[in-house]
Amino acid sequence: PKLRVVLAVLLPVAAYQSPLHVDCSDIYKAGSGLSGVYTIYPAGPTSPVQVYCDMSQDSVDYSTEKWTVIQRRQDGTVNFYMKWDHYKLGFGSAAGEYWLGLETMHLLTQGKNYELRVDMEDFEGQKVFAQYSSFSVGPEAEGYKLSLGSFTKGAAGDSLALHNGMKFTTTDKDQDIHDSNCARLAYGAFWYANCFGANPNGIYTWGPSPRAAGVQWRTFKGLEYSLKTMIMKIRPVAE
Repeated sequence: PKLRVVLAVLLPVAAYQSPLHVDCSDIYKAGSGLSGVYTIYPAGPTSPVQVYCDMSQDSVDYSTEKWTVIQRRQDGTVNFYMKWDHYKLGFGSAAGEYWLGLETMHLLTQGKNYELRVDMEDFEGQKVFAQYSSFSVGPEAEGYKLSLGSFTKGAAGDSLALHNGMKFTTTDKDQDIHDSNCARLAYGAFWYANCFGANPNGIYTWGPSPRAAGVQWRTFKGLEYSLKTMIMKIRPVAE
């Protein structure tokens, strides 16, 4: 009799399993409305990944879908001049500078349709952004190829169009269309073409810098200025 009482109490609890959150939009819908570090499970329960969730509400856009940060540069505390395996698996800390990881980006963007926003700030305090209608990353077998939608808005201008359809290039895996390795030329890693209009993962320097040697966005400050911050983030497209 005692055993039956225990089972009657425990079974309903065991039967209830809260769904695993795939991205920050899921976390927001579950009731967590504060920006910060959360755990997501884009590959299922055995593969937790820490991300930074930007839950701040845009003064113009009141959508309930919130942003999952996939890349952040802000102070130069993390070395982004890394090799293929690092960019595949991710590195840094979700509480600071980090790269989410190409494999995680691929898994995320296969499950839902996402849009991309890139926030940036120069050392004079000017803040701008660029937003794109869609963003997805292909499988490793296809070089983690970038599929990018149209530029939709933002005073930063469109510096990513050149990168659409490109495979990812690192110092030890050259998949760009330049005669040389763009990752080595630009001291970074990205979906380089021949070579770039944006270099989010370049060497962190302060303001005016040698050409192609910093965190750059051509249509904002050109290729001789390294930005103070650059944050890439995605959210599901509202249906």
